[in-house]
Amino acid sequence: MSTLLKDSEKRKFISLVISLPALIIGFFDLGGLPVNTAWIAILLCGIPILKEAIIGLITEFDIKADVLVSMALIASVITGEIFAAGEIAFIMTIGSYLEERTVSKARAGIESLVHMTPTIARVLRSGKEYIVPVEEVVKGDILRVLPGETITVDGTIIKGETSIDQSPMTGEFLPIEKREGDTVASGTINQFGSFDMRADKIGEDSSIQRMIKLVESADAGKAKIVGLADRFATWVVVIALLSAVITWIYSREIIRSVTILVVFCPCALVLATPTAIMAAIGNASKHGILVREGDALERLSKIKRVAFDKTGTITYGKLKVAGIIGLERITEEELLRMAASLEYRSEHPLGKAVIEHYNKYGKKDIYEVTEFKMSTGRGVEGLYDGTLCYAGNEVFMAEKGIRLSKSLISKVKEVKEGGSTVIYLAKEKMAIGFIILTDTMRPEIEAVVDKIHNTGISTTLLTGDGETAGLYMGRKAGIREIHTECLPENKLAFIQKSEAANENVCMIGDGINDAPALKSAYVGIAMGGIGSDIAIEAADMVLISDDIKEMPHLLTLSKQMMKTINFNLAASMILNFIAIVLAITGVLSPVVGALVHNIGSVAVITNSSFLLRWRKK
Repeated sequence: MSTLLKDSEKRKFISLVISLPALIIGFFDLGGLPVNTAWIAILLCGIPILKEAIIGLITEFDIKADVLVSMALIASVITGEIFAAGEIAFIMTIGSYLEERTVSKARAGIESLVHMTPTIARVLRSGKEYIVPVEEVVKGDILRVLPGETITVDGTIIKGETSIDQSPMTGEFLPIEKREGDTVASGTINQFGSFDMRADKIGEDSSIQRMIKLVESADAGKAKIVGLADRFATWVVVIALLSAVITWIYSREIIRSVTILVVFCPCALVLATPTAIMAAIGNASKHGILVREGDALERLSKIKRVAFDKTGTITYGKLKVAGIIGLERITEEELLRMAASLEYRSEHPLGKAVIEHYNKYGKKDIYEVTEFKMSTGRGVEGLYDGTLCYAGNEVFMAEKGIRLSKSLISKVKEVKEGGSTVIYLAKEKMAIGFIILTDTMRPEIEAVVDKIHNTGISTTLLTGDGETAGLYMGRKAGIREIHTECLPENKLAFIQKSEAANENVCMIGDGINDAPALKSAYVGIAMGGIGSDIAIEAADMVLISDDIKEMPHLLTLSKQMMKTINFNLAASMILNFIAIVLAITGVLSPVVGALVHNIGSVAVITNSSFLLRWRKK
């Protein structure tokens, strides 16, 4: 589909480039050629229009604007008005080219999902490990997954423990600890330990394949908006024919009938929408917004709700140290140095965040820890300055026999209610403090949400995070409706339910897990800077530099674009009406009629161009 559109655009562009000088030569009769060069425009631009009209009539009896244009072309040629015929064909091809340019879209999202799916698996059979194509895995097979590998099918861990990056499927920014008896999903990534698992769901039943199906079904459900010229083409054709026939009966002048068909051609109507859309797309691109779907701005003007993903959308999607709480008179600097020394060889995202913070703010070199040990997904330990020290979660502290005081637990509970996570720190058998880590909210998000509410549009948060973190971040941003623990199918279900209630939704997200909702939403907008390729391909628009503060401008731009389109349509129809009256009375010839008529096209293009620099004051 995408390749066909590109080939069609290329053919039309070449036809227009060749036809323009041919029309100029034909109009001024330059060179004294025996044949009017406007025939080149008729052949290159007119023949495809005639072909489309015939195919539409024969296959589906589908009357579009092409039918009236074809009649005007044929009538002009029969009466010898070659330039008028070439001009009509040229103008209509410009409109068609612009329309294709605005609605063409690369459909690589589903392919990206397919490419992300692992093609091989490690299967244990008769005590030996075999590498087999994933299609050969059967339900009940025992698979081995090594650190860094993507899980091939859904299943249950039967041996080992690890941390799983579930962000591709759920959007959760923290890895989830898994051990024997826990389930794991295909498409998620094993971060640390090696483990064996039993295959429970294979093939089309696996999580990644269900994701592909969700994206496919959501894509099929999004309809295109039909151009006004085609929407009323049947009536335009009938009225044009009746006017031409009645005029010929009363005047007996075939030239008047031909002129009527010429001025009835919906050139300005065809140009009214795509030129405004192209100008608005140019405006959006200046503000760091890539519009991938031609009619997305038209749809955006009609939305009633904006649905945000959390991680990477209203937040930066990256853990940062937000605070260091020390007990027993230990300084923050000493606690940070101890934590950074212990976490120096850790690959866990929490440990990396601590190291990054220390590199930025630490005043001393990291201490070399000896007898280092790591418990996957729980914590690390080692000799720090000759003393056995620990850094990890509550489970890890309990395993090491370290008691957490009630006051400490109370402080941590308060921190977690604010949507943060913590690393406990202990020396010997005594807890000495903790480090607070959080996903930082974008500072502009509160103002963005407030401006969206001021336009009369509702807001919703759809996040895969737990209730505590989701509610905290959503309320802090000012979002009025919050849904937590959302899987991809939950987000998609919310979008579909809203659409069924005639509430058009604009979805903004960044992850693979957002792709079905982005594709299904009335308008989907992806965060381009940190967003996954699949989310970007599924979206209609992309915030290239993740500058979400441009959302209010985008919303008002879409409404201004619709005002411009409506003005274009009204002005072109009024001009058409005047030209038709003059054609019926015999004031206009076909050539002059075509020129006067196409003043509307110039006016439409000029008016649309004002959108390029428009911004609400």
